[in-house]
Formats: sequence, C-alpha cells, structure tokens
Amino acid sequence: MGAYGRSSASRARLLVQRVHLWLGLGIGLLFAVLGLTGSALVFYTDIDAALHPVVEAGRSDGAPGLASPVWDRALATGRARWHDPAGKWTIEVTGEGGAIPARFYPSSGHGHHAARVMVWFSPDGRRIVRAEPWGGYLMSWLYQLHMALLAGDVGGQVVGWSGIAMLVLLTSGLVAWWPRGSWRKAMAFKRDAAPSRRLRDLHKLFGLWSLALLFALVGTGVLLALPAVTQAIVRPAAIPTPASHGDHGGRIRITEALDAAHRALPDGRIVFFEVPGAPDAAIRVRLRVPGDPHRRFPGSYVFLDQFSGHVLAVHDIRRAGSGTAVSGWIRPIHDGTIGGLPTRLMAVVLGSAPALLFVTGMLRWARRRRGANSFSRGAA
Repeated sequence: MGAYGRSSASRARLLVQRVHLWLGLGIGLLFAVLGLTGSALVFYTDIDAALHPVVEAGRSDGAPGLASPVWDRALATGRARWHDPAGKWTIEVTGEGGAIPARFYPSSGHGHHAARVMVWFSPDGRRIVRAEPWGGYLMSWLYQLHMALLAGDVGGQVVGWSGIAMLVLLTSGLVAWWPRGSWRKAMAFKRDAAPSRRLRDLHKLFGLWSLALLFALVGTGVLLALPAVTQAIVRPAAIPTPASHGDHGGRIRITEALDAAHRALPDGRIVFFEVPGAPDAAIRVRLRVPGDPHRRFPGSYVFLDQFSGHVLAVHDIRRAGSGTAVSGWIRPIHDGTIGGLPTRLMAVVLGSAPALLFVTGMLRWARRRRGANSFSRGAA
C-alpha cells in the first residue's frame, strides 16, 4: 500500500474512532440504563413475587383446570370492583397455583401504553389480594423505563431509534479496534501499562466478549420498540381482528370459551384469555403451540364470538408463514428466555456490559482530556 493509501486508511480509521467517541458520549449513558434495567427485567415476575409474598399464597395447592369455576368467579370479582362495562380484562393462565394475575384496561384506552391496573385474584377467585396501576410499583416502573423511558409511545420511538445508533456504536468500536498487526497483541490486557492504556484494554475486552450478544439484544430491542420497522423487515402475518355478531341472549362463560379454544387448537396450552367490554369485539385466547419459542407470550390465538361461543378465527403461528415464525423469536432472544435458565442468567450478566463500556470509556476520555489540557498549559 502506498503512502496515499496508508494516509487514507488512517484518516478513515480516525473518523471511525471519532464517530465511536461521540456516539459513546451521546448515547452511552442511555445504553447503560437500558442494559441495567434489562438485566433486572429478565426475572421481573420472580422479583416482583418476592417483593409481594401475598401473590405466592396457595402456590402449593396446584393450578385450576380450564373447567374450573375460578375463572368466571375472578372475572365477576373484578367487574364488581371496577364498574366499567366497556373495560377489557386479560387474565393469565399460569399453569401454577397461587394468585391469578390479570390486567384491567379501562374503556378510556386499550393501546400498548394505555393506562391499566394490574390485579391479582386469590386462588379461588373470590378476592382481590393486590391491585396496582401499571407503572406504580417497582418492576413495572423499570419495565416502562426500559421500554419507553417513562414517556409512552414517544419514548418507545426514542428507544427504538437510539437502538439503531447503538448498533452503529458497536460496529464503529469493532472497526476502530480491528488489528492491523498481531491479533494476539490486540486482544491482550497489559497489566503493567499506564492507567490510560489499562482502561483502553478493559474497554476493548468488555466490548469484544459481549459484542455478538449485544448485537442480538440491541437488534431485537429495536424490532420490539419499532413495530413498523419489524413489519417492513420481517413481514409477519397480520393477526385477525374478527367481530362478535351481536347479543344473542348473554355472554358465554369463560369456561365455555376456554373449552372452545382448546378444541380449536387441542395441542396448544392456554396462557391468556382476553374478555372485551365492547359488544362487537371477540374473546381472544392466547395459546402456546409446540415449536413456539416463548413460554409466556406465545403467538397463537383463537378468537370466539362472546355471545355464541363460535370460533371466529384461528391464528396458528405454524401456519402463518416464515415472517411470523421469525418474528416469534424476537422477544425470547431479547429477554433471554430462548434457552431457559442458562440464557436468562447470561442475559442478566450481559446487561451490565453497556455500563462497563460506558464507565471505562468515560474514564479513559476524561484522563486523555486532562492530559491534553496539562500539555497545553505546559506548552503555553
């Protein structure tokens, strides 16, 4: 390579280093916050249960079956507490004993960031043992901070587009580090070097060991935060939105809906059922079928007429195309549930990497600035 080529390569490398520096200074703290809150959320239901033992009472008694009157009883208990006939209820079928988790969405709004109340019914469905607004207790507050910076839809957009900048930050760090000589030296930690060099080596090693997994976490986080981008890239099949056909003598019981959903997808495990308040909406039952990678938030649904109980539509991820299959992996990769407990623990550890990178990068930058300022004063 001639002198001109070496000079061009050096200028390009310097430009990449500057991009990496200014991106790190600009979004490094946000990256650290998202990483640390993400670590806490890997086990957020377990942590929340530990902080509120009342929801654990009765766990050893076993889970209610689909034909149990508990489900209708819990719904009646909730409706007696919140007198909003147009409000929507979503009740979780955990497959375990203990309190029954549910969510109540007032009729004022049903969107992803809409106000809602998290409710826990007693195992027999007769009492409400806990009720708190979403965002009003620690783990839900951390969830909102992680997903949307406590700023609703606008915050979700900020997180998503900042995630793209974080991917550029990671890429520029790799390019800036890429060795021009010995790989062994480039990957070494020099214990006896000057403090600035040790900080550089720590920053480099933290980045190298976490880079691939951070790409996966940040990339899936972008897709979760920007559903329009996900739709354009992955193109999952649209989930149906059928309507009930009018009041034909009263709504069916929840046990009837669960039975009909189970018959529609007999190899699926019911994990949520959603009871609408609007008379033209359908009951939506969410199920996990074999091959679905997410245990708690699977992607298959059965829609039922809330008056007749007829099956209106079935959305089975196994028959919804490759885009739906791919999109089904986004969330379990992001939250670490893809491989069970080992990958969840890995996700907890990995969430600390952005904070370590931010701290070591800032310390090195501050040390270099002090050195440059000292040199300038000495030269003057």
